Amino acid sequence: MDRRSFIKNTSVLSLAGLTSGLSLSALAANPPEVRLDYAYYSPTSLVLKKFGWLEEALKPANIPVKWTLSQGSNRALEYLAANSIDFGSTAGLAAVLSRANGNPIKSIYVYSRPEWTALLVTKDSPIQSVAQLKGKKIAATKGTDPYLFLLRTLKLNGLRKNDVEIVHLQHADGRTALESGRVDAWAGLDPHMAASELQANTRLLYRNVAFNTYGFLNVTEDFAKKYPDTVKQVIAAYERARLWILANPKEASQIQADEAKISLAVAKVQLNRTDFSNPVIGREHSDALKAAAPILLQEDLVKRGTDVNKVIDELIDPRFVQGIAVKKAV
Repeated sequence: MDRRSFIKNTSVLSLAGLTSGLSLSALAANPPEVRLDYAYYSPTSLVLKKFGWLEEALKPANIPVKWTLSQGSNRALEYLAANSIDFGSTAGLAAVLSRANGNPIKSIYVYSRPEWTALLVTKDSPIQSVAQLKGKKIAATKGTDPYLFLLRTLKLNGLRKNDVEIVHLQHADGRTALESGRVDAWAGLDPHMAASELQANTRLLYRNVAFNTYGFLNVTEDFAKKYPDTVKQVIAAYERARLWILANPKEASQIQADEAKISLAVAKVQLNRTDFSNPVIGREHSDALKAAAPILLQEDLVKRGTDVNKVIDELIDPRFVQGIAVKKAV
């Protein structure tokens, strides 16, 4: 082979190798699928699932979408820890607790700021104050916002968790336990809470919007590191759903009712006490979580010596939402 032919063939081989490398890189830039949860406590996820906007956005890249139902923050966090989903919907403080205990997640988007939890008693209960819960049975779902709401409420009223008997039940089962008289109170979660109020005339014993932490969309650290562009596509799809809810509250209530199999009246109560105005995660949410975090140490929910503020700083990641979220409704 003469020198000219050698150089030509070598260049062709080099170009082929470069092209092959680019192809492999391009393939690596897309995940094999996107797995995310939907939850009745996250109306945004229900709207997104209903209209298939994420599937539409990912179709050009041939990325399939798989949906999994989460019945509470604890379930969503378990799925994330087990790598059975890539994105999960949780309450903010529940995400902090999970990360502090070793779950490598990032909180990247605020799907809502709800008042989704309160303490409820039956309509004819003699209990009129939180202090009167001492020695009583209270249903709650461990590792969720209602559970942490309960602990903060007890502390505010001079009680610790050992002063009551916490019965660990999933949210729907907690409602049943309260209405059947098997527990004295319940740390509820919408839409189950709203349904119980309207259908069983249960009474809100204690409510505190400030003790309701935000609804966070979380992603596994590994997925965020490997597929940052896909993370942005998921957030953009969520943003489309949020704006649609703001522009179509009646229709959003109907979707909530249909998906959660609840009445339209119950769905309206839930959405009326849910704020969809600010999806951009950041300092506001970090400060709120740091104010709430001491309960995790005081109740030995995390290892002693854990720097919870550092955990929060590592958890909240506003990079992906910057430049995507839009304030105006469509």
